[in-house]
Amino acid sequence: MPNTKPAIFLDRDGVINRNRPDYVKSWAEYIFLPDVFSSLRRIAKSKYLIVVVSNQSPIGRGIVQKEAVDEINMLMQAEIERQGGRIDAIYYCPHVPDDNCDCRKPGPGMLFQAARELGIDLAKSFLIGDAVSDIQAAFNAGCKPIMVLSGRGEEQLPQFHAQHLDDIVPVVQDLATALDLILDVE
Repeated sequence: MPNTKPAIFLDRDGVINRNRPDYVKSWAEYIFLPDVFSSLRRIAKSKYLIVVVSNQSPIGRGIVQKEAVDEINMLMQAEIERQGGRIDAIYYCPHVPDDNCDCRKPGPGMLFQAARELGIDLAKSFLIGDAVSDIQAAFNAGCKPIMVLSGRGEEQLPQFHAQHLDDIVPVVQDLATALDLILDVE
């Protein structure tokens, strides 16, 4: 595709907002992580599309309705725009792990869908996530992964090390630090 663009894919819970052990079920439970707005303003000035890709199994588990997740995403996007940033697209998987769909990370379905719909060059794109499943999704889609320790990142490190990802995937503190790896080399 001659008109393809690179993207920075962001996991939502743990990268943009605080993770909750009982899931983010409403806007009242949604808390932005520190430095997220300045980070998203920084990406907004770059050549990268900004695409959120998020597993939202609470829908499939019957814990939250799809409409509630849509509302959270809409309000998140509006607040980010109000703060001078942008989100170009949001994709989420409503399935539980046992559904064995291809959209749930570590499957690459959401990234492939975004690439088709938005004209994204996956080989020139990055995925920033806080879980091994995010890293695997990046590899499965042909993107470059970056692991952040915010969210579930710290608790995911034993699994990360067990899969010998240390030498091939950068591990950084948060979204702002991940962007230093991407944007400072341009």
